[in-house]
Amino acid sequence: MVTQVTSFSRSGLSDWLIQRVTSLILLSYFLCIAGTLVAGVDYASWHAMHQTTGMRIFTLLAVLSLAAHAWIGLWAVYTDYLTERMLGPWGNSLRRICQLGTVFLLIIYVLWVIQVIWR
Repeated sequence: MVTQVTSFSRSGLSDWLIQRVTSLILLSYFLCIAGTLVAGVDYASWHAMHQTTGMRIFTLLAVLSLAAHAWIGLWAVYTDYLTERMLGPWGNSLRRICQLGTVFLLIIYVLWVIQVIWR
């Protein structure tokens, strides 16, 4: 069973709501970028657009949304399929390793993007 330790005291409703809100943020970011590319943009205007504070904040919000969306989705997969029932005695240990690896990679990804957009 999934314990409070591995779920970080989240509920299914809060996960559902976070997934929906982050997907809307990611969709709006994608439409913004796609619209800019379809409109035709050269490097100078692309660079200028990404130097504005508003676009930096929007990019940071999109990256944080991607990290939250990915964490909730992968957490659901890990807790459904990496269990003792599915994999035997190593199931729970493998799930914890995968969860820690995912958290580590998402933190590195978010910090890297912050470093790139705010340098």
